[in-house]
Amino acid sequence: MSEEHTPAEEIAEIEDGLEATADEVLALRAEVAALKEQILRVAADAENTKRRTEREANDARAYAIQKFARDLLGVADNLSRAMAMPPTVEDPAVKNFIVGVEMTEKELLSAFDKNGLKRLSPGKGEKFDPHQHQAMMEQPADDVAPGSVIATLQAGYELLGRLVRPAMVVVAAKAPAEPTAH
Repeated sequence: MSEEHTPAEEIAEIEDGLEATADEVLALRAEVAALKEQILRVAADAENTKRRTEREANDARAYAIQKFARDLLGVADNLSRAMAMPPTVEDPAVKNFIVGVEMTEKELLSAFDKNGLKRLSPGKGEKFDPHQHQAMMEQPADDVAPGSVIATLQAGYELLGRLVRPAMVVVAAKAPAEPTAH
């Protein structure tokens, strides 16, 4: 015996099947959208990780010489001090020695420059910058504005924009506040 359905019953079965299919399609579309969102997040995270790794590798290469450079700063300081007070002897051997020390200092500073190590030696009257300078003392001064550099005691250095050693400076003292009368 075969069951025969009326056309209305057949239409109802087809409509039930279509409703189930439409619900499945909506569920699948929602799942596809969620998976697309997840893929985009994973791709963005991978790109961010790649950029961060590249930046860290570049920083590591750029600043790898920082400790070595810091160790050489004492040598540069000693050469600078030696050249600040050369002996005034007429002996040609001493003069040649002084020229050799001058050439050595120039070569060292040139090597610093080639490798991105920049000397910070603020001039008289330059504004004190706590990010690059270290105030060693304050002194009253009439010829420069308060808070300005009077003298540099020791040059500072920065490597590719990053401070290696601050310049040690003497700063003009701010004028004392005048006492008020009661």
